[in-house]
Amino acid sequence: MLMDTLRADGELAQWLKQRGTDAPDGVPRVDVRLPPPDDLPDLLLDLAVPYEDVNELLALRGTLAADGEALRLFERCVDELLRDLGEAGGAPLFPEFPPESGPLGRYFYVYVFAAVLPHVRAYHREHGIPDEVSRRTLADVGRGMVLHRRRHGTGGLQTPDWFALHFHGELYQLGRLQFQRSRLGEHNAAGFAGAGLDVRLGQPYLGLHIPDFRGPLSPDACARSLALAREFFPRHFPDEPYRAAGCHSWLLDPQLRRYLPADSNIVRFQDLFETTYVDPRPSDGSPVRFVFGNPDLPTETLPRRTSVERAVGDHLRAGEHWYIGHGWFRL
Repeated sequence: MLMDTLRADGELAQWLKQRGTDAPDGVPRVDVRLPPPDDLPDLLLDLAVPYEDVNELLALRGTLAADGEALRLFERCVDELLRDLGEAGGAPLFPEFPPESGPLGRYFYVYVFAAVLPHVRAYHREHGIPDEVSRRTLADVGRGMVLHRRRHGTGGLQTPDWFALHFHGELYQLGRLQFQRSRLGEHNAAGFAGAGLDVRLGQPYLGLHIPDFRGPLSPDACARSLALAREFFPRHFPDEPYRAAGCHSWLLDPQLRRYLPADSNIVRFQDLFETTYVDPRPSDGSPVRFVFGNPDLPTETLPRRTSVERAVGDHLRAGEHWYIGHGWFRL
């Protein structure tokens, strides 16, 4: 049973306890049900779920529907997404379930996102968000499923807590880049101040993210995305004055300039930012995951087909490390 497997993990057991899954009537929740079998295929296709996963999701739906405890957890997760829908910084934490949880554990959050899809689309319409932006944003689930199969060789959803941002009304796909409605905490406020920006705690800012499978990170594509963002957020969230944007990524590690030419897409991307802080803790898995698809690949096996692959792999093979850079710029 899915719930027995989750309880066997100490951290997940604590997470379950916080969800109140053992008290069926103890937590107020919205009335959103597991999608019926006849409705589920269209919802999955709207999320760009790969065709090879659809039949298995349909077959497992009956397993979830028959498991009372797992169904209560499903309801709690739906409630957490919709209870404060649209509140920046309010997206719930959705931890990945261990491999021992089986197919239902790997696919569990896909049912959650499919169930809330109509409600999130309604929230987007209330804010005047164009249908194509809404559709492309939420279809990012399909990308997460491709990444899961690429890394693990099985169906499932990679990093479900990341996709909670999409379905909580916080993150939007605008061209090549994604933008997250965020609020400045102490760490980010210090970084913005270091970049010469006049900021204060709690002030809105846009988190900038770079998704996979969206083509080159070219200067023209980035410029177009930034132009879209400068128009999008004042129009659809006029009460949130976004004056600056920030990015936290291995792509902002200044060491990349040692390997890549000044006119490369990555170096040109770095030039957008004032990088005021580099995390001193190594983060070698980040570039390996994004460049090669699996952070656990042995360093000696990393291919050298492109300039970026050679940069990432050769740097690690030389005994050095990659770090997360933190950069900001004025909108």
